[in-house]
Amino acid sequence: MKKLLLIFAIPLFTISAFAQDVRSICIKINELNNRVLNGTIKRADAARQFKTLLIQIKVSASANNPTWIFPLSGYKSSAIGGTNGNGYSDKGYNYLDGNKHAAHPAHDIFITDKNQDGIDDKTSKPVDVLVVADGIVVACSNQWEPASTLRGGKFIWVYHPATGIFTYYAHNRAIFVNPGDELKAGDKIAQVGRTGLNAYKKRSPTHLHFSAFKIVNGLPVPFNPYRQLVKSIKR
Repeated sequence: MKKLLLIFAIPLFTISAFAQDVRSICIKINELNNRVLNGTIKRADAARQFKTLLIQIKVSASANNPTWIFPLSGYKSSAIGGTNGNGYSDKGYNYLDGNKHAAHPAHDIFITDKNQDGIDDKTSKPVDVLVVADGIVVACSNQWEPASTLRGGKFIWVYHPATGIFTYYAHNRAIFVNPGDELKAGDKIAQVGRTGLNAYKKRSPTHLHFSAFKIVNGLPVPFNPYRQLVKSIKR
């Protein structure tokens, strides 16, 4: 008896329906994030849209290397503020609160900058911010003015397909990426700065505000990345 070989062909329209253009999805996430920050969208609408876009970016993005690089060039985990990272507090945080949340779900990573001009005292240069792992820029802003009440200043959100988490980098002096940019661990994405409502004030030493988020019920929920930072590779 001859063997019957069946070949199943997947229609091209089916593939294209799932293979969304990554950059266009990221632009939509960026627009949504701005509306959440500005409080110009209802929480339920924001949650529904974010969950939909998250599914699309998961389908479109490829898996990659989860190894972590320390997010400040020339620095290591000893630059993290507090004792054993105890400056982290995510109590009361909700992504949908936008710019109004009162928590600090982040580690402040300080540079050597006694006169608070944003320049490293050791190198006389700005300090590069590095993406901790392979990922895709899903939201960012390179615009901030001292009169702004935006707490993050010039910020960047990155999605990491290999682990399904998001990382957030805030208070930057300048950023060098756009929504949809694909990154490799250790790529330069910004320079440490003093942008943001509280970071701009002289009472705050110059630092990178770094956060990490896992997805719970389709929305970003912060988790403490201190162990990952301690184990990360210095560059």
